[in-house]
Amino acid sequence: MNVNEHEEPQDQGGEDAQVSTGAAADAAGVPEAAIPELVIISGMSGAGRSTAAKCLEDLGWFVVDNLPPALIPTMVELGARSQGNVARIAVVVDVRGRRFFDNLRESLADLAAKHVTRRIVFLESSDEALVRRFESVRRPHPLQGDGRIVDGIDAERELLRELRGDADLVIDTSSLNVHELRAKMDAQFAGEEEPELRATVMSFGFKYGLPVDADLVADMRFLPNPHWVPELRPFTGLNEEVSAYVFNQPGAKEFLDRYAELLRLIAAGYRREGKRYVTIAIGCTGGKHRSVATSEKLAARLAAEGVETVVVHRDMGRE
Repeated sequence: MNVNEHEEPQDQGGEDAQVSTGAAADAAGVPEAAIPELVIISGMSGAGRSTAAKCLEDLGWFVVDNLPPALIPTMVELGARSQGNVARIAVVVDVRGRRFFDNLRESLADLAAKHVTRRIVFLESSDEALVRRFESVRRPHPLQGDGRIVDGIDAERELLRELRGDADLVIDTSSLNVHELRAKMDAQFAGEEEPELRATVMSFGFKYGLPVDADLVADMRFLPNPHWVPELRPFTGLNEEVSAYVFNQPGAKEFLDRYAELLRLIAAGYRREGKRYVTIAIGCTGGKHRSVATSEKLAARLAAEGVETVVVHRDMGRE
C-alpha cells in the first residue's frame, strides 16, 4: 500500500488571494500562551502529505487542508482567540506556483514576528517511487502539463527546494508504507503517551440493514428476544428489567466477558497499525432490546479501560 493511496492532486483556487492578517495576537490583547502550536505539512505530490495530515488529526490536531498560505497567520490568530479550544493547528500547504510560494514566505516571516512556534514537515520521495505511485493510480502529476510525469516532478522539486531547506523535519517515504509513515509521525508528535483509541458502540436492527461504517459486528440474536415477553415488549434495552432479562440468559455474560477480552486484543493491534477510530456494531432483530442492552454494557467496559467511547442506538424507536 503506497503512502499516497488517498492523496490526489488538488486545484489551487486560492493562488492569488490577498488577505490582511490583522494585528499580532499579543498586540490584540491575546495572551502569548494562548497562541496555538503550528505545524505546516508540505512536500512532493504523492509523497504522503494526506497521510501525515490524517495522523495529526487522529492525534487531536486541528487540520486544515490546502489552505492558501496568506491565510495561515489569520488561522493562527483565530486559534489564539478560541480560549484554548484550538491549541494545535496543522496546515497542509501545496506549493505549485511562484506567487503561492511568495505568499508562504511572507506568512512565515509574519509568524516569526509574532513569536509563533511553528514546525515545517516536508514529505520527500525518490523520483522512481513518485513515478510508480502516479502510474499506479493512473493520474498525471499536477505540474507535468503536456510533458511526462518526471517533468512535473522536476518542476515541483525545484519549486520546493527552498522550503525543503527550511524544514524542521524531512521524512523520506520512498520505501515506507502507510503504517510506517504514521509510526514516524506518531513518534514525532504523539509525545510520551500512546495515541488513544476512540470507539463508537452502535446498536442496530438486522431487519434495517448492517451499518455501512461498522468495523466489527456482533450478532445478539443467539439470545431469547424480550419482544416475546409481553411485560418487556414496550421497553428498550435501556430499561433495567430488559437488561436484567437479557443478561440472565445462558451465555450472555460469558459473551460480554469474552468479547471485551477480544476487543482488548484488537485495540492493541489497531494502535500498532495506526488506526485510531473503531465502530463496533451490536445487532439484534429490531435494534431495540438485546443489542441496546449489550451496547450499553460493552461501552461501560471500554470506558472503564480508558477507551473514549460513544454509544449510538441507531434503530431504537424506529418501530
